[in-house]
Amino acid sequence: MNSSPQSSPGETMDRTQQQVQRSELPEVIQNAKKRVAEKYRPMHRTLRLDITKPNRAVHIAGTALKINLYMSAPPSSRFFSVKCSPQVQIRISPAPSDAGPAPLRSSSVLLFSMDSPSVAVNDSKLSVMYYGKNSEVLAKAVLHLTSVEIYLDVDADRDGEVERNNPNKGSWTWGPDGQGAILLVNCDSERTYGKRVDSEQKDVTRVSDLKDMSPMLLRIRGPPSLPEGYKLALHISQKDGSSLRVFRTRSTEDVHRGLINLFYSSFVKDYPLVVGKEILSQEVPYRGGNSESKFYVEGLRFPDSDFDGLVQINLSLLEPSSKGCPETPIFTDRVVFRVAPWIMTPNTLTPVEVFVCSTSDNAQFVKAVRRLVQDYGCKLKICSEFKNRGDRWMQDEMEFGYIDSPHQRFPVVLDSPRDRGLQDFPFDELLGPDFGYVSRLANSEEVTSLDSFGNLEVSPPVTVNGKEYPLGRIIIGVAFPTTTQGRNMTRVVQDFLWAQKVQEPIALYSDWLTVGHVDEFMTFVPAPDRKGFRLLLASPEAGYKVFRRLQIHGHGQANMFDGLGEKQEIKVDDILADEKLQADNNFVQGCIDWNRDVLKRELGLEDDDIIDLPILFRVDEEDCRAAAFYPDMVNMLVLGRTLGVPKPFGPRVEGRCALEAEMIRLMEPLGLSCTFIDDFSSYHQLLGEVHCGSNVRREAFTFRWWHLQV
Repeated sequence: MNSSPQSSPGETMDRTQQQVQRSELPEVIQNAKKRVAEKYRPMHRTLRLDITKPNRAVHIAGTALKINLYMSAPPSSRFFSVKCSPQVQIRISPAPSDAGPAPLRSSSVLLFSMDSPSVAVNDSKLSVMYYGKNSEVLAKAVLHLTSVEIYLDVDADRDGEVERNNPNKGSWTWGPDGQGAILLVNCDSERTYGKRVDSEQKDVTRVSDLKDMSPMLLRIRGPPSLPEGYKLALHISQKDGSSLRVFRTRSTEDVHRGLINLFYSSFVKDYPLVVGKEILSQEVPYRGGNSESKFYVEGLRFPDSDFDGLVQINLSLLEPSSKGCPETPIFTDRVVFRVAPWIMTPNTLTPVEVFVCSTSDNAQFVKAVRRLVQDYGCKLKICSEFKNRGDRWMQDEMEFGYIDSPHQRFPVVLDSPRDRGLQDFPFDELLGPDFGYVSRLANSEEVTSLDSFGNLEVSPPVTVNGKEYPLGRIIIGVAFPTTTQGRNMTRVVQDFLWAQKVQEPIALYSDWLTVGHVDEFMTFVPAPDRKGFRLLLASPEAGYKVFRRLQIHGHGQANMFDGLGEKQEIKVDDILADEKLQADNNFVQGCIDWNRDVLKRELGLEDDDIIDLPILFRVDEEDCRAAAFYPDMVNMLVLGRTLGVPKPFGPRVEGRCALEAEMIRLMEPLGLSCTFIDDFSSYHQLLGEVHCGSNVRREAFTFRWWHLQV
């Protein structure tokens, strides 16, 4: 190191002279040096020299320090020269033209950086000499330097590995070439008894819980310690404090320093909380040499109306100030995460497990569902009456979905705000290791039938006017747009669904129904052609065509509800002669057609993508809302290419139900088989059907949500 205390302008070749000699290097080398200099421009840190005493500074790799030479100079200074250790790279602006001391101008600026981290504190040096008019030495400023590489790293390229200093780690972009880390809401429970959602636990209670968190590394290359008074701090904003927590891995050095009692060590103490809602900033250990410190980032809440899903974590190097004053941040590295959305699964995905309730009057229904599930080959879970407390509407209580990241994926059940007999089932029976739970409470909003999740569906993947929805689109039912007194799904649930972004919701008009659920007039089934699915719609018009065809062929005396007893039976001729029933179904067909047009527009469908199922409705004279006249075949259980369809009890012709025959005729070209399930007394007469009384957890999409173009 060149460090003579006071040298005259011509005594020793200084860095100014060396730079002049470099100007004679080939142009390609000069251009390379220029590119190196250019990369520092966005990350300059201003530094001030002190000519009264030696000073110290910490240099961070990837940054440059900037000194205004004119501001630091004695008043009568006319020239300056710069000397530095070999590890220090400098650039002077404006560049001097001579080999001797450079003229001091008001615009004279020194930029410097260091190629490699320091081995010891203050092991490099930079000095600036100021000269008067006659080259007399007026002052010398000495700066002792320590160089450190500090990177806060995450899996910004979404490949499951934490890469080193990804330049895009501080931002988040969508798409297959997007960048930015992903954070899961830690909404499962590692406990199976006395359980709580893990994100509501105060500490990390199981080692298995760490896999639900996103890894983050603090990578350091530098001397064994920082200069006295310098420290590292991890910090988050108050806004982000309610959305994430960060835990760190305690090192063996921490143990040796007595930070934990070895005789009272526990797993919790091995992963202390660093930052969260109550601790927005905390010092983290500096481990020198070539070290890595591992952190685990935990998501606490899903995107919602007041949270866009983006969070930021900062790591700052703090420099000591005057006694009694707080430290000053001189460098900050930051990383950005997006919280993974909750994603619904459509009927076209593979079933994993079917859920149904057992009640005092539905044994035959459960038996039929059990046989159907066994034939298909997935699992069945039956909720006993003791647990369901007489509530048979498994579909209405919850909706299955999942969350996904490059390092972890697990199912998450969304609990509806309806809160009837099944209200504890999702939490008590489903929440567990790698099975998450989320709910939305209505608070002051009125909960109506439209908040049951028979009113919440999702389409298969679609493309609409060139825009792709590879995860499909959520479908909900609401009141007609011009209606002021109608029922609607609560705002908290709607806001939650919209905030997930990846399955942009569609609102249909369902308030015309007594129960008010979209699954009463529509569903999706897989198909081998076109878009890979068909939309099935209830159609009174198609129903009347079946009955008129029966009448034309001489079957007008055939009985609807055949086999259910004389009190239920009604002849085909009487159905066609019922003017009130015809008027009811004209109204219903108009409501369904309105929704049909919305679905065609919002899902990019054509008429050939839609199949009309023959279903009639009755409208209640008091509230002018409709319910299915006979078991509603569209309200089905879809297990791959096997359909569990409500048995319609239609007119029998030559020993065969005409409505069943029509359903089979419509489904057979798609390779779908129909199993008709008797739900008449146990569900239909209570204003529900097979779909209402069952639920299905399905496999996740193979498409990764972060590849979506939003």
